[in-house]
Amino acid sequence: MASIRASIVLAAVIACGCVSTPAPAPPPAASPTATGYDHTQDLGLLWVKHAAEYRAIAEQVYGAATAALPGYVADTSWSAMPEQSGAGKLPPAVILDVDETVVSNVDFQLTFERPFANHKLDEWSSNYQSLAIPGVKDFVEAARAADVTVFFVTNRPCELIDGVDDPCPQKGTTVEDIHEVGIDVEPEFVMLSGEQPGWDREKLVRRKLIAENYRVIMLIGDDFGDFVPCARKKVVAPCTAAATRASRTDALGKYDKYWGAGWYILPNPMHGSWTSVR
Repeated sequence: MASIRASIVLAAVIACGCVSTPAPAPPPAASPTATGYDHTQDLGLLWVKHAAEYRAIAEQVYGAATAALPGYVADTSWSAMPEQSGAGKLPPAVILDVDETVVSNVDFQLTFERPFANHKLDEWSSNYQSLAIPGVKDFVEAARAADVTVFFVTNRPCELIDGVDDPCPQKGTTVEDIHEVGIDVEPEFVMLSGEQPGWDREKLVRRKLIAENYRVIMLIGDDFGDFVPCARKKVVAPCTAAATRASRTDALGKYDKYWGAGWYILPNPMHGSWTSVR
């Protein structure tokens, strides 16, 4: 009798179309920690650390930039800085960011105690061997072989350290980081935020200074601000308004012809100006 009742119930369910499948389980949340979030489970950090796709993209970026070098050197009418003109007789130069463009800080990002502070990165960099972004060393060697001067413009800031008689001790750390990935560089070609008056986090000022004596044929970085002026939420001279998601999207169109053609951007899902704009 029980079997008959079960058959009747099953037939009724099928007839009314009431059969349903269980809802899919939600994806597992990142493990909590004392700070409320386990960054060692952050997919952006893990992608940079482990994914073959990340390495392939980085090598693709630098491979494309290397292949384009001869053309931009030969074309003296070309500049990767939209505001630069009449630079045909100037020697060529390229401008690279440092962090996530020359040096990878993914191991720092995976292990440092939140919240971020500049001194934490400086201490890490002073105590650990730097890890190169795939492809950067070969690109720099190719640029120099073509008589192109290479500048490194970073927003690592100059900050005083108690007991250290140096107005910018981070300069030495940054130069050493670049050396550690196999790239020789003299300190005058590495430009930090705050190193000179007016050298704030808006890199446009330093790019323009380089453009006074060089024809800038390429910009390479991982942040929108490595290419586009006034891309940050914080208003810094000569900018007069905070960047927003909308303003950054508009700039994509304004500078559309430069992406992949003089401007080469590397992926960075870990940190950057994109995290603060709304």
